[in-house]
Amino acid sequence: MTFRNLKSAFYGSLVMALLGGCGSTALVLTPIEKIDTIPLKVTELTETESESWGHADLVADTIPGISLNKAYDEIIKNKKGKSVVVAVLDSGIDLDHEDLDDVLWTNKGEKPGNGIDDDKNGYIDDIHGYNFLGESYNEQLEYTRIVKFKMGDAAIQQKANAKLQEEVSKNTQNKQRYEQILGSVMAADAAVKEHLGKDTYSKEDVMAIQTEDQALLQYVSVLKQMYTIYDTIPDVLKHLNEGVKYFTERLDYHFNVDFDGRKIVGDDPYDLMDVGYGDGNPKNRVKDESHGTHVAGIIAAERNNGQGINGVANNVQIMSIRAVPNGDEYDKDIALGIRYAVDNGAKIINASFGKSFSLNSDWVFDAIKYAAANDVLIVHAAGNDGLDLDDPENPNYPNDQVDVNSNEIADNLITIGALNGKYGSEMVASFSNYGKMNVDVFAPGAKIYSTMPENEYEFQNGTSMAAPMVSGIAALIRSHYPKLSASDVKRILIESGLSSSTSVILAGDAEKSKPFDEVTKSGKMVNAYNALIMASKMSKNL
Repeated sequence: MTFRNLKSAFYGSLVMALLGGCGSTALVLTPIEKIDTIPLKVTELTETESESWGHADLVADTIPGISLNKAYDEIIKNKKGKSVVVAVLDSGIDLDHEDLDDVLWTNKGEKPGNGIDDDKNGYIDDIHGYNFLGESYNEQLEYTRIVKFKMGDAAIQQKANAKLQEEVSKNTQNKQRYEQILGSVMAADAAVKEHLGKDTYSKEDVMAIQTEDQALLQYVSVLKQMYTIYDTIPDVLKHLNEGVKYFTERLDYHFNVDFDGRKIVGDDPYDLMDVGYGDGNPKNRVKDESHGTHVAGIIAAERNNGQGINGVANNVQIMSIRAVPNGDEYDKDIALGIRYAVDNGAKIINASFGKSFSLNSDWVFDAIKYAAANDVLIVHAAGNDGLDLDDPENPNYPNDQVDVNSNEIADNLITIGALNGKYGSEMVASFSNYGKMNVDVFAPGAKIYSTMPENEYEFQNGTSMAAPMVSGIAALIRSHYPKLSASDVKRILIESGLSSSTSVILAGDAEKSKPFDEVTKSGKMVNAYNALIMASKMSKNL
């Protein structure tokens, strides 16, 4: 259900693929009839479109974006608005990134590096946010911790143990398969290089090989199969090596009951009153710790600076709260992270993480209520398992319901599913969770281009990418119409989207197709243009 699970789904499917073959600013709520008859984007997106498709307009471009460019051109052009603090509750962020360094929140009451809590907020040297993970990074999953410490009642322990054994078995098999395929491709690559007498070769070179050498024919066959999946063999080798690394990490850290990633932090993660841990440096610790940087860029990468990308929102300050490790987050860190964001001026909290077990969910529920009481909106990713969140067997924490399909505990949390860049039956990303009761709206989340550590940029997939699209729109609303409350903004985001009843494929399975308006509470795709117009109308009535 987290970004880590998306990688699991991707690599799992790749294993199967590899093995299988070897003007007016009136509110434009476009009528369903018109949306559902829009011509599909039948051609591949251009490179320019690919890097910013999420900002496109469905009506004008036939790409299911958020109509951001249209909103800037027709509604908020040359309007600055009020500065808004958006907390990115996530992994660490590259605070030195060329496209983020000028949009960071700075705690003006704190003097950097003096080891003193100057502003008396309970956190030392928290200049750009706070780090609740210390120097830790790799972590177990929650159900691994349940098994290790025998936490929860007998039913929870039994469920956690069954899940752990299932995942250990599956990931062990996938690792072995990846290693086997990698070995075959490496051998084929070496043999073809020797046969051709050169260190690099093309697909055409391989297709042109004619030989009666049965071993070489077998190697050529392996490479031909790889070309059905990737354009070049170096790409194949890269992804296979990444897959081996991924499954190795899962087995070494996520499912390893003997691993202790928290020890270095020095606190008791199951004691909410044990505070004072962590430090004031929420920067990513290693280059692979990229998730928070990617999310922050989607929200607020510096616009029109001639570098990289344009974030959704201008006039935003990004508060970095490092609380999500390479593994499942601790409820304590999330609860304290939410409270930190609220107490230090954030008006929106982006929460692109989640898990299926949560022993101390009450701590997080209380923090969500605290945010609601202080007018802070929380934007949460729906998760990446292709599951129906209305099914009680598919919990997704954190959420705003104590029990699935029960009443919401507060009206300040909005849950976001992910869209692909092509309108029609495949517009719901195959990985995205969904739910008529438990997913509020959908937003672009597949192949989203954004910032990465060390001044780099990359495409990533996930509801983790859809949530910051919505956080960015929420920031625009709160910037230009600051009288609106968090619950007002949530309502606007939900009600102003574009409706569609087109039948969509869920979890990549055509047999699970449903009308789009049956897989989300609103039946809508979030739309910045409409949202700002609705916000203007609501604000005038306050």
